[in-house]
Amino acid sequence: MNRYYETGVEGFRIRFAQESDVGLILKFIKELADYEELLHEVVATEEILMESLFVKKQAEVIIGEYKGEPAGFALFFHNFSTFLGKANLYLEDLYVDPSFRGKGLGKTLLSCLGRIAVERGCERLDWWCLDWNKSSIDFYLQMGAKPMDEWTVYRVDGENLPKLADMM
Repeated sequence: MNRYYETGVEGFRIRFAQESDVGLILKFIKELADYEELLHEVVATEEILMESLFVKKQAEVIIGEYKGEPAGFALFFHNFSTFLGKANLYLEDLYVDPSFRGKGLGKTLLSCLGRIAVERGCERLDWWCLDWNKSSIDFYLQMGAKPMDEWTVYRVDGENLPKLADMM
């Protein structure tokens, strides 16, 4: 049995994803990547997601359903703040299907993540946003988020990750 978060949006409820949702999660990931013009970078498969989400439990997913139809999702995981000395939540992706936008579902999904963070004793919810995505930036600012523009994100990937690993 799955736990549902009832929301203030009539007909909208949020639940934790189950193994049977892997195809839906991948569909949402690809739709988001297409919107971000990054579909060519998606290498995730249903098998990879099953292993990562439900076997290794490396991340979690909540799914928003509007009148019984899957309308959006958020994928998140715990990170750790050494300064706070505790785990917090990191939002990797939040997506609402375009046919369901304008109903407050994205705001409600983000609010649900805030509730999960509070329930788990977290003090922060962090995420990245593409610099060109003005509508999302405006939305996040309206929700009380603040940009961390004194920080720069760095990444080691591809062939450089094994090279880094061999430097010890």
